[in-house]
Amino acid sequence: MLSEYTLRARMGALATLASAFALSACATTGTAGDTASASDSKAKTFAARSESEGVFPSTYKAYPNIATAIRGATIYDGKGGRIENGVVFMSGGKITSVGGPDTPIPADIAVFDGTGKFVTPGIIDIHSHLGDYPSPGVQAHSDGNEATSPTTPEVWAEHSVWPQDPGFSRAMANGGITALQILPGSANLMGGRSVTLKNVPGRTVQQMKFPGAPYGMKMACGENPKRVYGGRGRMPSTRMGNFAVNRETWLDAIDYANNDKAKRDLGKETLVGVLKGEILIHNHCYRADEMALVLDMAKEMGYKVSAFHHAVEAYKIGDLLRENDVCSAIWADWYGFKMESYDGILENAAFLQREGACVVIHSDDANDIQRLNQEARKAQKAGLRLGIDIPDATVIQWITYNAAKAMGIEDMTGSLEVGKMADVVLWNGDPLSVYTRPEKVWIDGALMFDAMNPKTRPVSDFELGQPGEGDVK
Repeated sequence: MLSEYTLRARMGALATLASAFALSACATTGTAGDTASASDSKAKTFAARSESEGVFPSTYKAYPNIATAIRGATIYDGKGGRIENGVVFMSGGKITSVGGPDTPIPADIAVFDGTGKFVTPGIIDIHSHLGDYPSPGVQAHSDGNEATSPTTPEVWAEHSVWPQDPGFSRAMANGGITALQILPGSANLMGGRSVTLKNVPGRTVQQMKFPGAPYGMKMACGENPKRVYGGRGRMPSTRMGNFAVNRETWLDAIDYANNDKAKRDLGKETLVGVLKGEILIHNHCYRADEMALVLDMAKEMGYKVSAFHHAVEAYKIGDLLRENDVCSAIWADWYGFKMESYDGILENAAFLQREGACVVIHSDDANDIQRLNQEARKAQKAGLRLGIDIPDATVIQWITYNAAKAMGIEDMTGSLEVGKMADVVLWNGDPLSVYTRPEKVWIDGALMFDAMNPKTRPVSDFELGQPGEGDVK
């Protein structure tokens, strides 16, 4: 247990954290007379250099693109706007113009007729485990939970991602997914760093890594961590144990941030990144009371929650989430599969939208990621049955701009705005209909999927199958 004096001392350290960051948890000003060893000094210096230059940096390069226009379509811009008989023009991998039927289209470029069709920004899934739990779903591929300690902020989801997971191409072809966040699992209170990917084929995860996207850190409340570790006779085994371990870990990170001579610690580097606002918190949390407690803990320790994930009881505290600018990444209708999910209701998204809170529809599933548009429609219709009429253009925002906002990439993608990445989906009908499929998908202006041309779809070895008897070996 911490004494009251120790707690006050540590909280005093929190108050000076901003000035401590001027030195950086990864920097060193050591001399030969310092207590830190020369090797520690070098390690800390390297850490500072690596964090600024990028550790495991993105090597993503956009696929070849040509100037392209889509005309005559109904356009949802991702931020609540709708344009009838509109034009989207993209060039050099960026959105060049978006407007009505009179929008100029340069000569000698590729033009697609969108009459009777719809255009949206690329769909973004804020909560996926593709690559970390890939298909085939065998134990040898189960790489999402480092369930060896209640707190493992030192692990990075990208180091488990298998780029050949056939789920990536299915998500694009069936769901129009152009970007997605891969998160560690929820066995731990602190599960490690997430990674945001461009949904393009790559031999390495770095070739898929979304350039300039901030890292996230996965945290988890409630039943999962207390069940995993309580079952082993370890702390935490209760919800109060969850919070005690979390608070102790954050206080240790604050001490680390204020000690420029401390030996390099990968886990604490991640936590300091959160405290500095460079790494976003994505918190698995079902119950409203726990979400409120997490917000209190975040204020105590000096970090911000970007989104609560799953959040089946978010509707109970919509005003609190709005006031704290926290998004709710939720399912349309999953509930009741464990005790903390029993108060889930179909109208969750609608009640949050009515409160003016940020709504995101997520998957957490290799199948649901292929139909986030349909999941969003289900949530919309549940609200309509109660008299909450949410426009289609707003519902599209739940799976585009709002997801980008919560992931810290809204300045680059998530909406059809001039200068943003040309991540675009042309749908063969109303994008919120169960009968509609993506017809074409562009990522950074490159045509990555065309339903009319099967050669544009990358095919994994696992979809081709293995040679059978009598096949050519």
